[in-house]
Amino acid sequence: MMNEATKKQLFSKLAEKQDRMIEIYRYLHAHPELSFQEENTAKYIEAFYAGKECDIRTHIGGLGIVVTIDSGKPGKTVAIRADFDALPIQEETGLPFASKTPGVMHACGHDAHTAYMLTLAETLIEMKEQLEGKIVVLHQPAEEVPPGGAIGMIKDGALEGVDTVFGIHVMSQMDSGKVFYREGNVQTGRANFRVKIQGVGGHGSSPHKANDAIVAASYFVVAVQSIVSRRMNPFDVGSITIGSFDGKGSFNVIKDSVVLEGDVRSMSEETRTLIEKEIRAKLDGISAMFDVTYELDYENDYPVLFNDPEMTAFAAAALQATELPGVEAVERCEAQPPSEDFAYYAKERPSVFLYVGATPEDGEAYPHHHPKFRINEDSMLIAAETMGTLVIDYLKGSSEK
Repeated sequence: MMNEATKKQLFSKLAEKQDRMIEIYRYLHAHPELSFQEENTAKYIEAFYAGKECDIRTHIGGLGIVVTIDSGKPGKTVAIRADFDALPIQEETGLPFASKTPGVMHACGHDAHTAYMLTLAETLIEMKEQLEGKIVVLHQPAEEVPPGGAIGMIKDGALEGVDTVFGIHVMSQMDSGKVFYREGNVQTGRANFRVKIQGVGGHGSSPHKANDAIVAASYFVVAVQSIVSRRMNPFDVGSITIGSFDGKGSFNVIKDSVVLEGDVRSMSEETRTLIEKEIRAKLDGISAMFDVTYELDYENDYPVLFNDPEMTAFAAAALQATELPGVEAVERCEAQPPSEDFAYYAKERPSVFLYVGATPEDGEAYPHHHPKFRINEDSMLIAAETMGTLVIDYLKGSSEK
């Protein structure tokens, strides 16, 4: 009962602060910064905590900020994470608080993550005497661009003493008023590659005196599609996308070289390894077939995001047992195709990454990374209540465990 009273007090305080939460969100939305360049956003976050009863560490793994809220009582330590970088996209929402920076936009909801997290952290600081253990708030830069901000923060000790990590993503195409969870592998691992295929250039009238790089590269594009359809187990998940084919030249000139860039997604480390092996094998075969050479840069970055089954069961049970204002349902969802560098935290500690529905009340629900991406602003309050519930229930009686 004490725990429920604490949560009700938290919810009441958060509701009182909703208008300011939205103001913070709109300010951040109007002032986006690209990954690894979020200096003003980091200063804004640091300034928010000035004078509050917490420990603040800045420049963690670059521009990351770690805030520790110590209840003064023994217990476990829970980390809660929010990212704050934007994307190189020209905003087309027409919102009154649209991006003021040409070509840069918060098109993924990281501004919302930061706004709800700042408001929640402030409230937890005000209520820390009612809690046990410690709360570590991870304000993370550079989620969008590899190597990502998480890995740098971890190397700088952001998870020292932490027992578990919780994260939330608002989702523009999931129903507002719902919270979603899934255990196990929940988001894909990612790799990217760049390959230069080198042939011998020549005149279009004399193909026998050249080795056409465009033909060789075209065979490669087709060949790699057979990896998913013919080399992978049909029950596994993977995709290979050739996103760039730089073969521009003249109509009567046989190209001597072509540069391709590609994206790889997989839902297991085994599939990740298989796809890389097969891509290299295809290039070896095409090199022999067309008498060309190649240079391959292949980068495995974000791992598969794994939600700890026991911690996920705890989170789902805690949320389903709590009367969360504005939440119609807490549901298990399907795995999500995009990659997410929260996966690095999950490799270090038992972790859970949840999703909060954020379909706009009016207008079309555009996908993340779209120039017209929008969210339902009420989703931020739900995210704060959801994360606050997990924190309170996780730390409850932790000194006895």
